[in-house]
Amino acid sequence: MPPLGRALVAAESELLTEALSDVFGWELLQVGDWGGARSLLAGGRTCRQAIISSDAAGGAADVVARLAQLPLVNDSVDAVLLPHTLEFEADPYALIREVDRVLAGEGQLLVLGFRPLSLWGLRSRISRRGFPPGLKRVLPERRLRDWLVLLGYEVVLSCHYLYCTPWGSPAPMLRRGLLNPLPAGAYLLKARKRVYTLTPLRMRLRERRQQVLGGLVKPTTRS
Repeated sequence: MPPLGRALVAAESELLTEALSDVFGWELLQVGDWGGARSLLAGGRTCRQAIISSDAAGGAADVVARLAQLPLVNDSVDAVLLPHTLEFEADPYALIREVDRVLAGEGQLLVLGFRPLSLWGLRSRISRRGFPPGLKRVLPERRLRDWLVLLGYEVVLSCHYLYCTPWGSPAPMLRRGLLNPLPAGAYLLKARKRVYTLTPLRMRLRERRQQVLGGLVKPTTRS
């Protein structure tokens, strides 16, 4: 991995350590092998962490499978991390739906993505192979928010990072410096899967007779 890539993964690992500080439960699942190692899960506080990848050559994955068809039962995972995974998928919304299927109620979803209106988004669009290589699209944060709200999620955290250019030597990526007016190149979105219970209404045994003006009885339909 080039120095810029290592610096990016290190910055995202630091960012996720803070974002995962209140994520508890049994299982934290990373979908996609971004980073090539388990560094992004280092700050996880769940009992177990696992990685599912579609590429067996990465070496860090615990399970190799099609990401749009996760080999997991419904409502079985407490938290899911998507580190730029949606940007490499042909159908990112299908992956979101699949993640929603396996994520338990009140579970949390964390997504890392590049911002279209940034130098990183610009380089990705003008590169033939995508940037980073293999990237299919840059997914706007607003569109991702709309998808999550449609599925019943509540966005609990949104922050921007990557205040540097996507070329040259690595630079500080998490916070904007006074001498660095560049826009953020990436975002972190954290959402909770809300489950709303319905309160059943007690059925009326008898319909109360409606009174008309003057206290007269309700007329009948008897002929």
